[in-house]
Amino acid sequence: MKFGIIRERKNPPDKRVVLSPKACQKVLNKFPQAQILVEPSPIRAYPDESYKKLGLAVTDNMQECDVLLGVKEVPIAALIPGKKYFFFSHTIKKQPYNRKLLRALLEKNIEMYDHEVITNTQEQRVVAFGRYAGIVGAYNGFRAYGLKYGTFKLPKANDLEDQAALIAELKKIQLPNIKVLLTGRGRVGNGAREMLDGMGMRRVNVTEYLENDFNEPVYCQIDAGEYNKRKDGVRGNKANFFAHPEDYKSNFFRFAKVTDFYVAGHFYGQGAPYLFTREDAKHPDFKIKVVADVSCDIDGPVATTIRPSTIAEPIYGYDPISETEVDFKNQEAIAVMAVDNLPCELPRDASEGFGEAFIKNVIPAFFNGDKDGVLQRARMTQNGKLTERYAYLQDYVDGKE
Repeated sequence: MKFGIIRERKNPPDKRVVLSPKACQKVLNKFPQAQILVEPSPIRAYPDESYKKLGLAVTDNMQECDVLLGVKEVPIAALIPGKKYFFFSHTIKKQPYNRKLLRALLEKNIEMYDHEVITNTQEQRVVAFGRYAGIVGAYNGFRAYGLKYGTFKLPKANDLEDQAALIAELKKIQLPNIKVLLTGRGRVGNGAREMLDGMGMRRVNVTEYLENDFNEPVYCQIDAGEYNKRKDGVRGNKANFFAHPEDYKSNFFRFAKVTDFYVAGHFYGQGAPYLFTREDAKHPDFKIKVVADVSCDIDGPVATTIRPSTIAEPIYGYDPISETEVDFKNQEAIAVMAVDNLPCELPRDASEGFGEAFIKNVIPAFFNGDKDGVLQRARMTQNGKLTERYAYLQDYVDGKE
């Protein structure tokens, strides 16, 4: 089995890679029958030389490979017909901007495996960058806070080496006695929490957070059960909420009344209530002034997120009264950090974490007859057709929706 590490060609450039040089070495040690070729790249977080030093072949000849591994979408012109590809195709939710890509995968008889749908037998995702989005998102949020109020200046995450360097910078800042709210307990939320814990911020429970004043900055991490409640007044739970989101309404405003800085690291499911609306943000009791929206759903559950921001220009202002974008330093503005490709700012850490998960959960499937169905569940296209699991995308491919 010959694997190819392909060059990232999407713009803006992405420095991440599925397998770092050491990860490649690990694969070859564990599976001697495997071979890995690396396509040269001028932008990858690991220079070509670092692969060569470990004895890996760096070559343009990806035609030789059976399976090609990338991170972001491969431009249509660069797709090699008849190959197996792994990358984030951003098509499973019928994203209009990638319809042509999915059509091209079918036309070129490519077997497409999407990282987003690599799951275990319990249907849980096993390969993702979410933790790193949370890590960078929390850091960027504090940077936005310092810039909004002119109290401190943090360097851009992009200019720092790794997570340890980000935490070291956060430890230097002096925060007022603010309350920081974090939603979500998944990869993203817990990645953000690593940063809050790493900088030594005190964690408090929901009751303390809502009712007490503190003489130090504190944070509270909450999940769907704490910011939603059943419409009929019956006590709900998380499982019931995910099964029947339409039976719930938001209970977030009680947090918005006491929160200075909000980190959105939750997963938002179709049909769930918005956390806060544009009307909520207009309310005189709405206190949040800085939002780090890691989940970045546009015009969605976090009403202040009206567009994604970029690594180059990560912060914009939202004026709640006019519902328009303004300078984030304006006194009335809510500063919004909504970069939608945060892990790109920590490419080495993100690549190493992703590679570990890929080696553990995916690579063995090529050598054990896919006994756990990992490849079968992630395979979107085969023999020029959508597989049964992804047949729901046919109308999207045909342009009917």
